[in-house]
Amino acid sequence: MVTTIYQLSQKFPKEELYGLSNQMRRAAVSVSSNIAEGAGRQSNKEFIQFLYIAMGSLSELETQTIIARNLGFINLEEKRQCEEQYTSIAKMLSGLINFIKQKTNV
Repeated sequence: MVTTIYQLSQKFPKEELYGLSNQMRRAAVSVSSNIAEGAGRQSNKEFIQFLYIAMGSLSELETQTIIARNLGFINLEEKRQCEEQYTSIAKMLSGLINFIKQKTNV
């Protein structure tokens, strides 16, 4: 997903370099970074907390993708492909959260 966002945002207008492009890249990186940071924590409760933060970043990215489409920076097919990735990642995160909760009674 991060690669997709970087590739898409390269096509944004230059004046968006520090605007929407930067925000989308940061949100995309935040998803995977929070998963990694949570996995390195000492407790499952902390891991779950970071997984929820990753979900929040994913929601931000979804909103930013809608904005990018509305502004004409990406086309409808690119938006659809991003949304498919977001849905897939959200399902995996939810499944992991539920698995950890059931496994550890958190």
